[in-house]
Amino acid sequence: MEFPRRTVVFPMHAAARLSLPLLAALLAMAPQTARPAPPPGHPSPGAAMQLIRPGAEHSTALRRTGVALDSIDANEYTYIEVDEAGKSYWIATARMKIMRGDMVQFAEGVTMEQFYSKLLKRTFQSVMFVDAVSTTSGKR
Repeated sequence: MEFPRRTVVFPMHAAARLSLPLLAALLAMAPQTARPAPPPGHPSPGAAMQLIRPGAEHSTALRRTGVALDSIDANEYTYIEVDEAGKSYWIATARMKIMRGDMVQFAEGVTMEQFYSKLLKRTFQSVMFVDAVSTTSGKR
């Protein structure tokens, strides 16, 4: 007497298939390499890039406007001295081309007081890290 062939799927096999997406999610969340903590008051590299990375989710409009007085490029950042209604301050964003006298528009960002740049060997009284900067050529 012959028995018909049947494919048998063991519950463990089904459980393993269900846990693959969970395993993939856990691996994606695992830290890639150990990094030392940033200095006090300084955003982590990931947080800083999220602050300055243009694109993703710009639900807020560019609300602040000023004139570029000066700019300094340092690694991935461009520091821009902005004159807004007679008051000057520094903002930092993803590296970009900007000329003295350009009009700049940007959304409110995260301000860091007494920010020291090791690369520039300079302490800024305050720097606002912003993620979106729009420029228009020319003086006001």
